[in-house]
Amino acid sequence: MANHLRFVGRTVMVQNGNVEAAYGVLNRILAQDGVADAVRRSRYYEKPSRARRRRAFEACRRVYCAEMARRIAFLARSSRQDPWLGC
Repeated sequence: MANHLRFVGRTVMVQNGNVEAAYGVLNRILAQDGVADAVRRSRYYEKPSRARRRRAFEACRRVYCAEMARRIAFLARSSRQDPWLGC
Protein backbone atom coordinates (compact mmCIF):
# COMPACT_ATOMS: atom_id res chain seq x y z
CA MET A 1 0.00 0.00 0.00
CA ALA A 2 2.82 2.42 0.81
CA ASN A 3 4.39 1.95 -2.62
CA HIS A 4 1.02 2.57 -4.25
CA LEU A 5 0.62 5.94 -2.52
CA ARG A 6 3.65 7.29 -4.39
CA PHE A 7 1.76 6.98 -7.68
CA VAL A 8 -1.46 8.65 -6.57
CA GLY A 9 -1.84 11.94 -8.40
CA ARG A 10 0.96 11.22 -10.86
CA THR A 11 -1.20 11.62 -13.95
CA VAL A 12 0.06 14.03 -16.61
CA MET A 13 -2.58 15.61 -18.80
CA VAL A 14 -1.84 16.83 -22.34
CA GLN A 15 -3.47 20.22 -22.80
CA ASN A 16 -4.26 21.67 -26.23
CA GLY A 17 -2.16 18.98 -27.93
CA ASN A 18 1.03 20.28 -26.28
CA VAL A 19 2.80 16.96 -25.86
CA GLU A 20 6.25 18.52 -25.31
CA ALA A 21 5.12 20.36 -22.16
CA ALA A 22 3.45 17.22 -20.79
CA TYR A 23 6.60 15.22 -21.54
CA GLY A 24 8.65 17.79 -19.63
CA VAL A 25 6.31 17.56 -16.65
CA LEU A 26 6.52 13.76 -16.73
CA ASN A 27 10.33 13.84 -16.88
CA ARG A 28 10.41 16.26 -13.93
CA ILE A 29 8.15 13.99 -11.87
CA LEU A 30 10.25 10.92 -12.70
CA ALA A 31 13.47 12.76 -11.86
CA GLN A 32 12.10 13.87 -8.48
CA ASP A 33 11.06 10.30 -7.66
CA GLY A 34 14.44 8.93 -8.75
CA VAL A 35 12.94 6.58 -11.32
CA ALA A 36 15.11 7.86 -14.18
CA ASP A 37 18.31 7.35 -12.16
CA ALA A 38 17.25 3.85 -11.13
CA VAL A 39 16.58 2.89 -14.74
CA ARG A 40 19.88 4.39 -15.85
CA ARG A 41 21.74 2.50 -13.10
CA SER A 42 20.06 -0.82 -13.85
CA ARG A 43 20.99 -0.65 -17.51
CA TYR A 44 24.41 -2.14 -16.72
CA TYR A 45 25.68 -4.38 -13.95
CA GLU A 46 26.94 -2.50 -10.92
CA LYS A 47 29.61 -4.21 -8.90
CA PRO A 48 28.72 -4.65 -5.22
CA SER A 49 31.67 -2.57 -4.03
CA ARG A 50 30.74 0.29 -6.34
CA ALA A 51 27.09 0.03 -5.24
CA ARG A 52 28.18 0.30 -1.59
CA ARG A 53 30.30 3.36 -2.40
CA ARG A 54 27.40 4.96 -4.31
CA ARG A 55 24.93 4.31 -1.49
CA ALA A 56 27.37 5.70 1.10
CA PHE A 57 27.94 8.80 -1.05
CA GLU A 58 24.20 9.33 -1.48
CA ALA A 59 23.66 8.98 2.29
CA CYS A 60 26.44 11.50 3.03
CA ARG A 61 25.00 13.88 0.46
CA ARG A 62 21.53 13.61 2.01
CA VAL A 63 22.94 14.37 5.47
CA TYR A 64 25.00 17.30 4.15
CA CYS A 65 22.08 18.79 2.21
CA ALA A 66 19.73 18.42 5.18
CA GLU A 67 22.26 20.11 7.49
CA MET A 68 22.84 22.97 5.05
CA ALA A 69 19.09 23.46 4.59
CA ARG A 70 18.72 23.58 8.38
CA ARG A 71 21.50 26.18 8.68
CA ILE A 72 20.09 28.31 5.87
CA ALA A 73 16.63 28.20 7.44
CA PHE A 74 18.16 29.22 10.77
CA LEU A 75 19.92 32.20 9.24
CA ALA A 76 16.98 33.25 7.07
CA ARG A 77 14.37 33.15 9.82
CA SER A 78 12.35 36.33 10.22
CA SER A 79 12.66 36.57 14.03
CA ARG A 80 16.46 36.80 13.90
CA GLN A 81 17.96 39.74 15.80
CA ASP A 82 20.10 42.19 13.91
CA PRO A 83 23.76 41.27 14.63
CA TRP A 84 24.97 44.84 13.98
CA LEU A 85 22.77 47.07 16.12
CA GLY A 86 23.12 50.77 15.42
CA CYS A 87 25.07 50.40 12.17
